[in-house]
Amino acid sequence: MTTPPTTSPPQRYVITGGPSAGKETVFTTLRERGIPCSEREAAREIYREHRERLGRHLQVGDRRDYSREVLAAFVAEYSGHKHGPRFYNRGIPDGYGWDRFFGLSPYVELEEASRTYRYDQVFVLDSLDNFTSADDLVWAKEREIARVHQLIIQGYYDAGYRPIFVPADDAAARVDFILANLAAPIE
Repeated sequence: MTTPPTTSPPQRYVITGGPSAGKETVFTTLRERGIPCSEREAAREIYREHRERLGRHLQVGDRRDYSREVLAAFVAEYSGHKHGPRFYNRGIPDGYGWDRFFGLSPYVELEEASRTYRYDQVFVLDSLDNFTSADDLVWAKEREIARVHQLIIQGYYDAGYRPIFVPADDAAARVDFILANLAAPIE
């Protein structure tokens, strides 16, 4: 794939889904193909930092601070991208789903960011039903995985998006599907 000229306007695409959706392998495939994308999942890294600092998993009193820190990371990644295509590992409206899962209502900064920082398209990966990082997230029970997935999807609808659903398949086929369904092709 040819890298687009640095003068092309930014194209921003979100790839999201609940736990066990296979985002990590999809992003590995994007990077292998030379397609600009997130290097890490900011929310997961911030969660790990909180867990290490606190010596425990997030509790009710920790969740709003965590949410705000994740939002700031998403806004920074969005704002740092100036030209050409980029695929994001989760997007700002993911915050609606995660906050609802945590029992929190939307807050002003999240609502403002969702209106201000808009993505060109959103792709939701259907669950692969093979969650392998149970040590990362203690809530990763099958019914909770499905609930988080649905709450994330609802967050994007609430933010005015019409996500495209990517069927469960191997990573290469999923990337092919995503690229074939872009409103504007990547050159």
